[in-house]
Amino acid sequence: MIGLPDHVTACLFDLDGVLTGTAALHRAAWKETFDPLLARRGLPEFSEADYNNYVDGRPRFDGVRAFLTSRGIELPDGPPDAPPSDDTVQGVGNRKNVRVQEIIAERGVNPYPGSVRYLKAAKAAGLRIGVVTSSANGKAVLDAADLAQYVEARVDGVVIAERKLLGKPAPDSFVAGAEALGAQPANAAVFEDALSGVQAGKAGHFGFVVGVDRVGQAEELRAHGADVVVTDLAQLLDES
Repeated sequence: MIGLPDHVTACLFDLDGVLTGTAALHRAAWKETFDPLLARRGLPEFSEADYNNYVDGRPRFDGVRAFLTSRGIELPDGPPDAPPSDDTVQGVGNRKNVRVQEIIAERGVNPYPGSVRYLKAAKAAGLRIGVVTSSANGKAVLDAADLAQYVEARVDGVVIAERKLLGKPAPDSFVAGAEALGAQPANAAVFEDALSGVQAGKAGHFGFVVGVDRVGQAEELRAHGADVVVTDLAQLLDES
């Protein structure tokens, strides 16, 4: 009774925007990072549409490249540990990561009540549970939100970098999550709020893709491959 097809035995959840409200914190950190860079070039500020289209769900450096390319800006690559003060792709990405950690420390992490309810129901139903997030702060966010108790496997930005996995919209990180749970993609459900993440679930031929619409992009989520779109995971319980 959790709103999934019978063949699904494992659930792979994105973190920010699906289980926790931290997507808003990431969006704020990206804006604070990009706006000074844009202002120096006389370009319009970073918008919510920019976040949804170029940054949300992607590994940090991929998001920097995608957004800057959309504005016709080219920055050189630096080392992965480039100082946040550097005007390189990696420096900008690391600048954002420092800021989001500060914002998380200031505001805290709150899980969505409907998502906690759903996690409890999925666990009670015997489904395997994994988290697949491009964020390098996955462990800290899960711990802060008291959600680690439900999660058997975590593929986050640290794992993605260590294993040199392609980031979303490529399906590699979700495939790695399914493997960690001993499940085939065809028997796993993907839960995503990002267009790139839904696209990754579709590209990986996962058994079911749930789009979570937190920002009014239901049609875009369906167009990118969601089998069903909800505004809260508890809807899946209420409708099953």
